[in-house]
Amino acid sequence: MKLELRSRIYSLVTTLLTPLVLFRLASRGIKTKAYLQRWHERFGWFKAPKFKQHSIWVHAVSVGEVNAAIPLIKALMKKYEGHSFVLTTITPTGSDRVQQIFGDQVFHVYLPYDLPGAVKRFLRKTKPDLAVIMETEIWPNLFRFCKKRNIPIVVANARLSEVSMKGYRWVESLAAKAFNDTAYVAAQTVTDAKRMIKLGCKPEKIFVVGSLKFDIIIDQHIIEKGKEIREHYQNSRLVWIAASTHQADENEVLDAYVVLKQRHPKLMLVIVPRHPERFQSTTQACRNKGFNTQLRSEIGLCDINGDVFVVDTMGEMLEFYASSDIAFVGGSIANIGGHNVLEAAVFSLPVLVGANTHNFSEITQLLNDCGGSHTVHDANDIIRSMEYLIGNEEARIEMGKAARKLVEQNRGAVELTMNLIESAMEQKPLNAELTAKHFPKINP
Repeated sequence: MKLELRSRIYSLVTTLLTPLVLFRLASRGIKTKAYLQRWHERFGWFKAPKFKQHSIWVHAVSVGEVNAAIPLIKALMKKYEGHSFVLTTITPTGSDRVQQIFGDQVFHVYLPYDLPGAVKRFLRKTKPDLAVIMETEIWPNLFRFCKKRNIPIVVANARLSEVSMKGYRWVESLAAKAFNDTAYVAAQTVTDAKRMIKLGCKPEKIFVVGSLKFDIIIDQHIIEKGKEIREHYQNSRLVWIAASTHQADENEVLDAYVVLKQRHPKLMLVIVPRHPERFQSTTQACRNKGFNTQLRSEIGLCDINGDVFVVDTMGEMLEFYASSDIAFVGGSIANIGGHNVLEAAVFSLPVLVGANTHNFSEITQLLNDCGGSHTVHDANDIIRSMEYLIGNEEARIEMGKAARKLVEQNRGAVELTMNLIESAMEQKPLNAELTAKHFPKINP
């Protein structure tokens, strides 16, 4: 079947599935009202920004991708200060994070659905000179129309898990075409690059630059806010944070905390649920265990009688990492694929993480190998690791140092990605010396 025909069939199927996508949005809107808003943006209907010049467009799906993109976006703003900037997300939480970090420095809308009309409207209104797509958001129509408009695409911080690769199989030829419509793909690891080549991407387009997540920027105000939060607690309290949690994570964490709290009365648990629609259910689960559970939205900071403190606000996880002693990173006992362990590691925290980390397998393995983390499978594992860390301050410090050192030793992906972007923007070949020194060749 010819590629053009497949593109038409893909567009038709995408159009037919749109009502189901909208139904899913409406369903999520029952718990999170923001999902019921701004639907017109998802079809490319929004008031065109009054840019004095063309823009640079960065797409990041949700909070995690926005956080990873922050150092790259700041580097782009410094390098291309004459351009306007467009940031797109898919989720309301991602949108909130963009507004929190960049405010009116950028023009933000939701990414349009991959429908020809919606994509054309979006590109016509935003007029990008460059598209930077975070992670591996492969949308055949979006990439195809960028190519037709001579808009270079750089896929930054690209990763492709085994699970995701299987998901592209039904549109494999279109995914391969989308990859090859890019100027460059900046892959996180050699493994990611080989999977993309297997999917059909030309090897000469892919460069391994490492993960942008190692280039995480911690602003001074976050550090200061963490100190303020910490000073609010009694000095004798040990603070354990469970961050980016899902229900299955919380089930094991709370079961472990029942035992740990009895043995260590001054141990305090801070829970930061991954999704706002779960704030209420998380709080109820804590109270069902008999814990004095307090909420960020109600009392500001936990008082002396609090057992569990639920951070039921958005965009404050880093501040609470900065005020903690030990971290558990969620999405890893839950079969989600894990979340970013480096957000804890950068604060020199010893990290507990589950075994389901296929979204961050290489990074999680590196953290484990350097001695910065323990792998836990259930409440019993958590109890064992926590008992060890609670009773051994020196071990906590050494694990935290190892975690922080890993972050520092692997920085540099922003600089390498910027080299690819400059080449794409200026339509010039990559520096041969730089390429030979920093970009390993990929043998499929």
